[in-house]
Amino acid sequence: MHMRNPINVLKSLEKHAKDGEYKYKRLYRNLYNPEFYLLAYKNIASTPGSMTAGTDGKTLDAMSMARIHRIIASLKDHSYQPNPARRTYIAKQNSNKKRPLGIPSTDDKLVQEVVRLILEAIYESVFSRNSHGFRPNRSCHTALLEVKTTFTAVKWVIEGDIKACFDCFDHHVLINLLRRRIHDEYFISLMWKLLKAGYMEQWKFNETFSGTPQGSGVSPLLANIYLSELDTFMSEYKKNFDIGNAKFRPLNKEYSRTHSRYMTLSGKLRRQKSFLSPESQEEIRKEMRQLQLKKLNVPYYPAIEPNFKRIQYNRYADDFVIGVIGSKEDAERIKADVKQFLHEKLNLTLSEEKTKVTHSGEFIRYLGYDFTISRDKSFTRNSKGVLYRPYYGNVRLYVPRDKWIGKLKEYGAIKIKKDKLGKEHWKAMHRGFLMNKTDIEIISKYNSEIRGLYNYYRLASNVSVLGVFRWWMEYSMLKTFAGKYNSNVNKVKKGRMRNGIFGVDYTTKSGTKRCDFYSERLIKLEKPAPDFSDTLPQYRRYDVTNSLAARLRKGICEMCDNKTDSVKMHHVKSLKSLKCNTLSEMLMLEKRRKTLALCDFCFEQVSKKLL
Repeated sequence: MHMRNPINVLKSLEKHAKDGEYKYKRLYRNLYNPEFYLLAYKNIASTPGSMTAGTDGKTLDAMSMARIHRIIASLKDHSYQPNPARRTYIAKQNSNKKRPLGIPSTDDKLVQEVVRLILEAIYESVFSRNSHGFRPNRSCHTALLEVKTTFTAVKWVIEGDIKACFDCFDHHVLINLLRRRIHDEYFISLMWKLLKAGYMEQWKFNETFSGTPQGSGVSPLLANIYLSELDTFMSEYKKNFDIGNAKFRPLNKEYSRTHSRYMTLSGKLRRQKSFLSPESQEEIRKEMRQLQLKKLNVPYYPAIEPNFKRIQYNRYADDFVIGVIGSKEDAERIKADVKQFLHEKLNLTLSEEKTKVTHSGEFIRYLGYDFTISRDKSFTRNSKGVLYRPYYGNVRLYVPRDKWIGKLKEYGAIKIKKDKLGKEHWKAMHRGFLMNKTDIEIISKYNSEIRGLYNYYRLASNVSVLGVFRWWMEYSMLKTFAGKYNSNVNKVKKGRMRNGIFGVDYTTKSGTKRCDFYSERLIKLEKPAPDFSDTLPQYRRYDVTNSLAARLRKGICEMCDNKTDSVKMHHVKSLKSLKCNTLSEMLMLEKRRKTLALCDFCFEQVSKKLL
């Protein structure tokens, strides 16, 4: 039986997404299509955790069409039951706390990826433009740039924090949300199974009664489906809250009087210039200059505007901020209404101590940045020569000091001690675990860490402060080299400095090359860094040749070149781990591939490291 191309299926699903009345039926049958699993296999194989085993001990190694057909058979007779996820704990940054992470089995990853592709086609195009987490071509940077654009002149900011958000999603609420669009009980039944799969901890099974399994492929999308209800609520709330026309917004009375007087004098000077003495003209110009300066020091709009109100909203995953042009009482009422909605409609709790109403003149922490609404009254002239305040009321993004200091501590690059008077004393430290690495690996490690922090904070007005971070990292690197060669910093620098920049030479097939310490200018940039786009692309990204699927279908063993009806894919975690000890390792290094398509005999030999 000919199976439809999954790309065409997904495009067909997306076509009906924006029709709110359209109900999706017969979705479950798409899970019988092997082509979907080949697409899912390709997506999973490119992720860092593809070779991490779940509770069944299996990985992507030994992937075959027979394995895919076994999964499809279990879905057809409804005997498919997801394995409980293997629970592990990951340390939170700059914190002693740890967060749980569930690692599903590989077969479950494949099923979840197919489900994710289907759900993404249905929901992605109807998600709010104010939602930025776990979405294709969106990131923390796009969220921050939207705040910078839309939060201009807000008076109060509500910092939203939902208690243990991902652990508290109500399964019944989530299933009911899915049922609004999906009228296929087989598919809904599968969603129940995925949500109720549970997890294994210390070899003990634990049921999951709420939440989406953190670490599963479908979890981020389910979280967005759940929290898009908050986006819709805020969109409706904004329609009812916003009043007044921006074009007819009343000006501050003092500003209006000053501007009116300025225009009167300007007109007088223009009309009566030929009748006025030079002294009178100079007096008028002097008063006009004083009025202009006064205008630049008076707010454009009044502090309290009962007839003009606005709210702006921005969400990244479970973090959100609401900007309010209005009174503090308005902001407190919005906070209470959001709290009530989350509790009554989504069974979520707004953290009372962490959800604060903050004046926009103070620093607000959001997605690792501090932002504030500038009250800077410094002025300049525009292209027409008119004085104006370019910064007043605009959003300014900043690198928080504790973030880059925290990174130095996290990397073990510095040690900070306090004396009896409480004064801090900083000391650069060598990093012992790097001392057995090659020179190029050491300098590359430091470069990637500096580049990573700069790329994340490159939107900040004060991004140049990371120059201090870089200085301490360079000193730590030099101490690491000194420790490696049982030398000191000054001796390490000799012969390795060129134009004042430290670097090391390394050999490649094309000859000797040099890797310099990261010394590029740390300047503010306005565009989001591509490195921080969420790695959850839409299916259009996959509308290219699927080489893994082609190799599986070809039926040729890449070791012995024999034709076979049973191809198994051999996977390794990384090419770096290969030592050229076997023929298969040499072949993978030669092809620059982490996979080999093998017949049953060759696969068994490679698994035993005999080939």
